[in-house]
Amino acid sequence: MPLALVDCNNFYVSCERMFNPKLEGKPVVVLSNNDGCAVARSNEVKALGIKMGQPWFKMQEIAKRHHIIALSSNYALYGDLSARVMSVLSDFSPRQEIYSIDECFLDLQGFDPQTLADYGQSMRRAVKQQVGIPVCVGIASTKTLAKLANHCAKKGYAGSDGVCDFGRCSEHELKRLFAGIQVAEVWGVGQKITEKLQRMKILTVQDLRSASLARIQSQFSVVLGRTVQELNDVPCLAIEEVATPRQQIMVSRSFGACVLTLSELSESVAHFATRAAEKLRQDGSVAASICVTIHTNPFREKEPQYQRSLVVPLSSPTDDSSRLVAAALSGLKAIYRSGFSYKKTGVMLMGLQPGGGMQPTLFDDPACQAKVADRMRVLDAINRKMGKDCLTIAASGAKSGVRQRWAMRRQSKSPAYTTDWNELPVAG
Repeated sequence: MPLALVDCNNFYVSCERMFNPKLEGKPVVVLSNNDGCAVARSNEVKALGIKMGQPWFKMQEIAKRHHIIALSSNYALYGDLSARVMSVLSDFSPRQEIYSIDECFLDLQGFDPQTLADYGQSMRRAVKQQVGIPVCVGIASTKTLAKLANHCAKKGYAGSDGVCDFGRCSEHELKRLFAGIQVAEVWGVGQKITEKLQRMKILTVQDLRSASLARIQSQFSVVLGRTVQELNDVPCLAIEEVATPRQQIMVSRSFGACVLTLSELSESVAHFATRAAEKLRQDGSVAASICVTIHTNPFREKEPQYQRSLVVPLSSPTDDSSRLVAAALSGLKAIYRSGFSYKKTGVMLMGLQPGGGMQPTLFDDPACQAKVADRMRVLDAINRKMGKDCLTIAASGAKSGVRQRWAMRRQSKSPAYTTDWNELPVAG
């Protein structure tokens, strides 16, 4: 059963270059929350040896020397362009699994095996023409091999031009190709597993492919055993068209500047609880409890440290932003201690269950519940149409033109080109 893994090239950087062509050919990094670490790198930056996750403050010298352009993360832009890419790709297969923001699997069962490489090129052209994002396509008989084929497509291995189809390679060609690829490139093989495999003299993809399945399962787990089987054309992982319902929803972020007061912490917790509630409603779920966490900055070792969390149970499961914010704030008040400089807060919704199948309690008022549901639908509809946080809970401290100290630091963020009327690109 042939599968395709379509992956956007340097996705965040490609999104930025779409609306700023001056960035083409320039070394560009996109930074994480609070402009902390590199989460996306252009090929020019990769060539300089800068690693994924490298802190920005450690790159200052090389950035100055090579004129690296650093941009803050623009998640609204990336999310919108991701949805457009996935929509285009959905036309190429009746079954699609969106694996992450920048990649998806497509089921190509029933397609002519001789034309799959050309079909992959059609995908690339369509996404580039309709969205503007470059992609590479890996085609193989299993998910693990498709991920590996995509890696080869990006590296230009096996004569690929953005598309690598292992189905067109002989067994001899595959063995020679896999013998030149480090085992760390295999999907799901992390650093610790790589180190253990290396101690077992399993250094390349071909080494892992040829390893004894019984030995791998005894030394590692069933999961890595499935990986070995998938490398040998035995499908163990099916296309998942419907995402598995989340068991928890976490919203947490470090502050742009440290916070001392309960009032400012309360604003951040209310804001994060509101965000979590929005995600909860998008999933059609309700939460039975909410966990609140607060942290000082562990990297400031000379300052007093404090970290606490508290789970607040709800009288009945809900997706009501007001109730969730109130519960989160009550938890915050219980664990807050003055005299500390706080760097991070977070909330986690727990005990998630489908909203439609919720069993009412003796004290639930159906009329009141209907009003709450209507209120949340109106709130979400207005924010979708008019922009995020157009309407929000007052406790989050949203003030027009005022930047809260706890807000994420994004000093070099590009405009929300596709999701804000006031920031649409203008043709000169």
